[in-house]
Amino acid sequence: MGIIRALKETIGGSFADQWLEVIEPENMGGQTVMTRGIATGKGANKKGGKDVISNGSVIHVYEGQFMMILDGGKIVDYSAEPGYFTVDNSSMPSMFSGELDNVIRNSFDRFRYGGATPTSQKVYYLNLQEIKGIRFGTRNPINYFDNFYNAELFLRAHGTYSIRLMDPIKFYVEAIPKNKDQVEIDDINEQYLFEFLDALQSSINQMSAEGVRISYVPSKSRELSKYMADTLDEDWKQNRGMEIQAVAIASVSYDEESQKLINMRNQGAMLGDPSVREGYVQGAVARGMESAGKNAGGSTLGFMGMQMGSQVGGGMASSMSAANLQQMQMQQNAKAQQPEEKAGDKPAQDTWTCECGHENTGRFCSECGKSKPEKDTWTCACGHENTGRFCSECGKPRPEGKWVCSCGHENTGKFCSECGKARP
Repeated sequence: MGIIRALKETIGGSFADQWLEVIEPENMGGQTVMTRGIATGKGANKKGGKDVISNGSVIHVYEGQFMMILDGGKIVDYSAEPGYFTVDNSSMPSMFSGELDNVIRNSFDRFRYGGATPTSQKVYYLNLQEIKGIRFGTRNPINYFDNFYNAELFLRAHGTYSIRLMDPIKFYVEAIPKNKDQVEIDDINEQYLFEFLDALQSSINQMSAEGVRISYVPSKSRELSKYMADTLDEDWKQNRGMEIQAVAIASVSYDEESQKLINMRNQGAMLGDPSVREGYVQGAVARGMESAGKNAGGSTLGFMGMQMGSQVGGGMASSMSAANLQQMQMQQNAKAQQPEEKAGDKPAQDTWTCECGHENTGRFCSECGKSKPEKDTWTCACGHENTGRFCSECGKPRPEGKWVCSCGHENTGKFCSECGKARP
């Protein structure tokens, strides 16, 4: 038994006059994995029974479908190409592979049988489109180490994923229950869901190892699909002929302890900002005053209790508030008073004039090599500090007594007893 491609003109014209049967898929919804073909039209076979396909019948294959002919439970021919095909009991299998090419040819050679007397003949359609909306949810929290919080957190994830059949013959043999004519994805999903959740935990742990923050996980569906494909596709393709197409995370929730830790960390980060902390303190003070005014024993008692609490706490709220305001004010003043440095500006250097008349900036004269003279200062009775023989503030002469020469030696006379210099 085999099939040959039929012309559309034949279907619409002379074939209709022959009153032969046309086999169509019975029901093919968005989550249908496999459905049976049924005979329709005026020529539908009624004498031979539903498990007999009349010679010359036409099988209609739509886009996104894979059709198989089974004879006695054995796959005898198939088509992955859309169109009309005529059943010819005298022909060999035609195997219209379409885009699936040699993938299903190998499976066909492996799983087909021959030489047995036919007991039933059936047509089955498998869904080659993306089968979407397969729901998943983690039964137990998944551990997730977050580098930002520096803690081991636990999350639950819910969402949907989709699959696509890459080798429908292998999928039919390995995954479809026998003696069933209609199979939805939920009918066979229990085992795959366990495998999916195991791969999901491995993929989420991989995201954790790569430093993705836990709050970013819901927005990483595309990356998660890639992780899942790397984890599951090889096994699912090899063993069942299907692969993960997409993963969509609808919600991520945290267990109670993880939520407390996240809230505490976020509050600490907010209070680290002086302006936020100031607002928090002021709000707490305002709420305290409001509560004091509503005191059942009278507002006076309430304010007295508030004052006592403030005193016991060392006026923490007030001091924090004042300190924060002072700190912010100092920062603003410093910025306002800070002069703008122009490119090329250099700080002014201290200059001095040597006895030879040359002006210098270092400790030695660059002209004659003499060292920079040390300043001989004295303090007048009026409190003014001077370097000359008379006070520049009140005009009093420098008092007689001990004086220190520029060489560093202390003297009492008019000349230095160490170097001979005259008293300035």
